[in-house]
Amino acid sequence: MVFKRSIDEIEMISKSCQIVADTIDMITEFVVPGCLVSDLDKKAENYIKSRGARPAFKGYMGFPSTLCVSIEDAVVHGIPDEIELQEGQIVGIDCGAELNGFYGDHAKTFAVGNISEDKKNLMTTTEESLYKGIEKATPGNTIGDIGYAVQTHAESNGYSVVRELVGHGIGENLHEEPQVPNFGFPNQGYRLHAGMCIAIEPMINLGSREVYTAKDGWTILTVDGKASAHFEHTIAILEDGPQILSMVGKNG
Repeated sequence: MVFKRSIDEIEMISKSCQIVADTIDMITEFVVPGCLVSDLDKKAENYIKSRGARPAFKGYMGFPSTLCVSIEDAVVHGIPDEIELQEGQIVGIDCGAELNGFYGDHAKTFAVGNISEDKKNLMTTTEESLYKGIEKATPGNTIGDIGYAVQTHAESNGYSVVRELVGHGIGENLHEEPQVPNFGFPNQGYRLHAGMCIAIEPMINLGSREVYTAKDGWTILTVDGKASAHFEHTIAILEDGPQILSMVGKNG
């Protein structure tokens, strides 16, 4: 079932998204060489709780942590552990929060110190792909329009799109219908309507698109060992177009 959210429900989702956006903004200064990944997770958990919310990922289907921290060739779902970030790495940080029964979801990829031009360009293109997808999230368009916009921008810049993992609806559950792939064809798939809330999240690889699951059962890695980037926003589709809910400072 695809939900059509009321203005009040969208506002509740927006409040959860704001907490997530502020959490990722808060930890930005700590994403530096030598930082323990586990410390980022603790800071995020404490901050979310200080805002009266609950970390949405912790305990979800058994996931053990507040953040997904995915370093270099980890695409998504990396478990924060006692390792230090290293100069030159890129790290995707994904965060979710639940407040008063409604969920928010947001992700961003960070540079750890100085990184290569290849990685800078990958991050830039991935974030651009996200906004290309968001632009297509208007009533009357389709899920395929979003995926096509993401895919064509990423692939035209020489990168590959992960197929096994997708964006999703969001609201009173962290993951709802519809699925929102980062690939597709124009005018194909579910037709968008006002009141939908979805998370769009391109996962773009520097090398080939093939991925596999690590032995921990969670971390998704590139088969060729090349870096991957991940950006995500939760948006509401309104009559006049998309509104990003997970933007820092959106609520003042």
